[in-house]
Amino acid sequence: MMQSKGSNSKVTNKVFRTRISSLLISMFAIFASFYVAGRLWQDAQNRVYLIKELDRVTGLGQSAISVDDTLKIIACREQHKTLSALEMDLAIARQEGFTSKRSSDTSGAVSKRKPLVVIGVLTRFGRKNSRDAIRKAWMGSGETLKKMEKEKGVVSRFVIGRSADRGDSLDRSIDDENRQTNDFIILDQVEAPGELPKKVKMFFALAADKWDADFYAKVNDDVYVNIDALGATLSSHLDKPRVYIGCMKSGQVFSEPSHKWYEPDWWKFGDKKSYFRHASGEMYVISGALAKFISINRSLLRTYAHDDVSAGSWFIGLDVKHVDEGKFCCSSWSTGLSLFLPFSI
Repeated sequence: MMQSKGSNSKVTNKVFRTRISSLLISMFAIFASFYVAGRLWQDAQNRVYLIKELDRVTGLGQSAISVDDTLKIIACREQHKTLSALEMDLAIARQEGFTSKRSSDTSGAVSKRKPLVVIGVLTRFGRKNSRDAIRKAWMGSGETLKKMEKEKGVVSRFVIGRSADRGDSLDRSIDDENRQTNDFIILDQVEAPGELPKKVKMFFALAADKWDADFYAKVNDDVYVNIDALGATLSSHLDKPRVYIGCMKSGQVFSEPSHKWYEPDWWKFGDKKSYFRHASGEMYVISGALAKFISINRSLLRTYAHDDVSAGSWFIGLDVKHVDEGKFCCSSWSTGLSLFLPFSI
């Protein structure tokens, strides 16, 4: 009897513990079900909220769509608006041509538009007579310079560096001249013949930083520029996003150190000793995208002995349209079709 009673007690305790465990498991399952249901309901509410917000912003009907897809749709619509605005600007530019780079509202006020071209006239110390001749011949000064910028979209500046002896009479003379004319870009580099390629690179970089123009041009300070002819020519290339315009040539590479046009890196140009195709240095033009490329990569772009070869080398590996424009060539001077003529002081 005693053994039977003990056995019954053990069975009772075992059943009790089993019931307790079952109860705890059941309670845990109920709480877990409530938690999961709550989270699902919250996620459903969030989805409904996002869909309503999408409907409010985009005007779309009810649809099940993820947050990522929502953001993509909004971004796509913004890009489409930007593209449409750019296409409208291009259409207006084509209609207006070169002569009008400004638009007026109904009140007669003039709204500012981007310049057609920024011209950098590379000059040196001791060339004031040449600069004065250019101001008188085609560039203008004072109000005439401002008028050309406003009406024709042509910005022109003389480009020069600093003396090796900073602050000497050469620097002071340029500073005095600039205070009177306000038509210089003064570079923070030494003005020297051997630094011309770097000078050109810095002009394009700084000009692209300061002006958002369609084109940027490099010109020597002994060249007469026909502004109207240049403007008409450049306007015909507005549809080209990356364009390099000039009188294209492939000159000889000279390996003799005593030669006037010696190229220290002559060995890089192969056995035939001929440069790649590039625009002649008297004047050449690049589009805004290429000027911005130079600005961004100014510290990486290397230079050679000559500025025109250096500029050509920067575009060799890019998807760039090379335009061999006969009006930029010396052979066009005698025909009267040239965009520029050299002149002496």
